[in-house]
Amino acid sequence: MAEIGYGVAVKVLELLGSVTYQELSSAWGVRSDLTKLERTVKTIEAVLLDAEEKQARDHRLSIWLGELKDVLQDAENVLDEFQYRILQKEVMKRHGSTSKKVSNLFSSSNPLAVRFEMAHKIKNIRKRVDEIAAEKDKFNLAQGLEDRKLNMQEMRDMTHSFVDPSDVIGRDDDREKIIHLLMEQAAGRNVSVIPIVGIGGLGKTTLAKLVYNDERVARHFQLRKWVCVSEDFDVRSLIIEILKSPADSIDENLSIDQLQILLRELLKDKKFLLVLDDVWNDDHNKWIELKSLLLGGCKGSKIIVTTRKRSVATIMGTVTTYNLDGLSQEYCLSLFKKLAFKEGEENLYPNLLEIAEEIVEKCKGVPLAVRTLAGILYSKVDEREWKFVRDNEIWNLEQKQGDILPALKLSYNQLPLHLKQCFAYCSLFPKDYVFKSYLLVQFWMAHGLLQSPDNENQDLEDIGDLYIKELMSRSLFQDVYEDGLFTYFFKMHDLVHDLAISIAKGECSVVTKTSTLAAEVCHLSILESGQEVTTQLEKLSKVQTIIFQTGQSMSILKACISRFKYLRMLDFRDSSFEMLPNSIGSLKHLRYLDLIGNDRIKQLPDSICKLYSLQTLLLGACSNLERLPKGIRDIISLRFLMVTTKHTCLSEKAIGCLDSLRFLAIADCENLKCMFEGMEGRLTYLRTLVVYGCPSLTTLSLSIRHLTALETLTIMDCKELSLTEMEGEDNQDLKLSLQKLKIGGLPKLEVLPQWLQGSANTLQQLWIGECENLKALPEWLPRLKSLHALWIEECPKLSSLPEGMEALTALRQLGIRGCPDLIRKCREEDSHKIAHVPEIVLDEDSGSSSSPSEEEGPGSQWKRRWRQRILPRRRRVRHK
Repeated sequence: MAEIGYGVAVKVLELLGSVTYQELSSAWGVRSDLTKLERTVKTIEAVLLDAEEKQARDHRLSIWLGELKDVLQDAENVLDEFQYRILQKEVMKRHGSTSKKVSNLFSSSNPLAVRFEMAHKIKNIRKRVDEIAAEKDKFNLAQGLEDRKLNMQEMRDMTHSFVDPSDVIGRDDDREKIIHLLMEQAAGRNVSVIPIVGIGGLGKTTLAKLVYNDERVARHFQLRKWVCVSEDFDVRSLIIEILKSPADSIDENLSIDQLQILLRELLKDKKFLLVLDDVWNDDHNKWIELKSLLLGGCKGSKIIVTTRKRSVATIMGTVTTYNLDGLSQEYCLSLFKKLAFKEGEENLYPNLLEIAEEIVEKCKGVPLAVRTLAGILYSKVDEREWKFVRDNEIWNLEQKQGDILPALKLSYNQLPLHLKQCFAYCSLFPKDYVFKSYLLVQFWMAHGLLQSPDNENQDLEDIGDLYIKELMSRSLFQDVYEDGLFTYFFKMHDLVHDLAISIAKGECSVVTKTSTLAAEVCHLSILESGQEVTTQLEKLSKVQTIIFQTGQSMSILKACISRFKYLRMLDFRDSSFEMLPNSIGSLKHLRYLDLIGNDRIKQLPDSICKLYSLQTLLLGACSNLERLPKGIRDIISLRFLMVTTKHTCLSEKAIGCLDSLRFLAIADCENLKCMFEGMEGRLTYLRTLVVYGCPSLTTLSLSIRHLTALETLTIMDCKELSLTEMEGEDNQDLKLSLQKLKIGGLPKLEVLPQWLQGSANTLQQLWIGECENLKALPEWLPRLKSLHALWIEECPKLSSLPEGMEALTALRQLGIRGCPDLIRKCREEDSHKIAHVPEIVLDEDSGSSSSPSEEEGPGSQWKRRWRQRILPRRRRVRHK
């Protein structure tokens, strides 16, 4: 992966720059070495991007980058061990002699030897980096190319407006819908902007051409102009392109003022159609500058914008974005036959037509992928060649400029460096994998891919959420919907997944019995088990990620722990281990441990509490887990904890010392009766709390006053819980940060808790469901002035909304379902209370709902949220 060296260099510099490092390095006598190392890495970082661009043309440079990557990863591992020692010291400081094992490990067992060992490792790394750095000057590398643009050879060819309609298959319906939008008269606007959005290769430009050349469109508009924008959204250049015509040339030396006068004169009193094809710019100011010059046309003028980026559509669009879907299998097959065979010859080869159907399935509705594979096979009739294309991943097939992977790679090339790494690491998950936003963020965090926030009010989780939204915006994630716990589900299109694999190969690999692994691979997704797999793993040494996609033996788990000391992530969910080996406590670098769905494990070894760097611990659906280990308080870096246990009480001793927690989910704990006893003033950084499926739980013993960082609270399926135990405090002047609240399946709940008023300025989403004894909504509900979504489901004793609902001016969405008396009241005498709400769903049906479809808008999706589970479903693996 081209950017990996740069990414590791950034991580190394970030570690070296921390205040804690600087303080301890002085105490340990390694300050000089670390300072020199930091200075050297900075000089290397300055030229790395240029080196990575030039390596394809210089084999020596490619070798140098490989050696550099190795030594920088070794440096990162040494510095990370240094960080582990810092955390170890902090544990001893907090818990003193009561943590005997930690004390012995860090202090009593010859602290001078530990310091000497670390000093020796750091000095050795510094020397190796110096040796590598000394060689960089012979390559004549340029510094400071962080903001480099695309190379000319990486840019997409400029487009034109012509298309032969007979070459286009399956876009008639889309054409008619866009033409309908063009003919519509937009109220109050002279010029409307219609964005067409989709991944690369889907046919956005082709659709725009079909529309542009349609006779009805030509008659409707007095002036039509086609401009290919591509990467550089330069207003002056765009004006010149709009002004150009076949008959007249334009003096490109004119000033910008002279050009804008000509443009406004051209458009004046004309109904025009302007196509801006392949727009990447999401700088709002640049668009406003151009837009202001385009408003002089007649009423009914239209602009079509084609783009891969939803952020562009948001900035430029004045009507609902037209999201272009893929072609059906039938249309794809028709297109393939048209392009793979000479005219009229397809029926001569029925054996090839059968293979063609399987090949087309690989294209997942993307016309450019169909064209690419058809082009590879054009006029070839050897069945072996067709089977080769059928049986190989697209990223393994030879591609020319303009084919599907180079086309998709433009989207990757446009990403900033930090997003390139995050995107490539997604290749470790199988095709059709349903990502959950919060787990993907933790996965990225475990590998140090999230940049440190500039804003002290931001957590790394916030940075991760921004990364996900940016990748969604660029159409690299799709099928996005929000689940019942206010998190995002999404997938990668198969071809986008192929792109990620092609980028990450050599760094990330899928392991099967027949795979061949590069020696430098660091991240593994293991699909099969057996001796063949074990033999491949024995050849590796620097593995940081292992995701077991199928059950494994204890021997292979022990072998991985023994061999791969630099593991950051270990995922063996749905495994059947009755116990974990004690050796797991030796994984000093481990950040992410996933045991979800292991229903045989009864206890965790105490050694797991030595994982001081662990940030994510997933113990959901571990239905036979008797208790958490007593020393879990020593895992002081833990930010994300999901747990299912047979324990009856989770108290201060169990989880109360986990002061770094941001996310805590307690799910499906059938015996759990009490939580949070003795935890006054704890969990002050907690932002998300989920309590789910705990039928014996009678008390949370939780003082809401101290959860000042809490933003999302979900309490569901706890039939003995009334939430009254959280009352009894003085709620006056209570200031909370709660933004999203979901409560459901609480038959003992009769009134909403008073402390909700403490979030009057922050609460945005409120969901109440299956609370059969909830009799009335509180009179203070209209004081929740930030509330923009309210959903109520199956609360049959509710009969009216409180007075003053009109004060909820931010409310944009109201959904009521399975509450017949309340719904009748809202339709009749209470209708004036909710007349200001833009989107209202009143549904007396209390039946269960299926999962949302793409055709449904947000007004119907609220119905679906009740049945969503906290625990991720088992990943589905598609073997090739």
